Amino acid sequence: GGRPSRTEFEVLARGQETARLGLSLLTGRTHQIRVHLAHIGYPVVGDPVYGGRPRPDDPDYQLLHAVRLTLKHPVTGEELNISSPLPERFLPFMEEEVLL
Repeated sequence: GGRPSRTEFEVLARGQETARLGLSLLTGRTHQIRVHLAHIGYPVVGDPVYGGRPRPDDPDYQLLHAVRLTLKHPVTGEELNISSPLPERFLPFMEEEVLL
């Protein structure tokens, strides 16, 4: 019953039970990333709503982070490029990954 939305993704690295994904949002809907990833079987680790069955080692926060955002300024229309490094608290969860 929701509005149409579209997310493109690429698998960047795989672990035994998890994967690191690169995502491009072609629309901007509330919970879009979390809903789409849960739908295709890649729920966000630490997501209490869309994350599926929690594991004992899941963090009490979502492993979801925007490394880079590109958007148009709502008033000037200027393209904004914003970046933020991956939080250090994510690193222990990435130790098992195999880069593709």
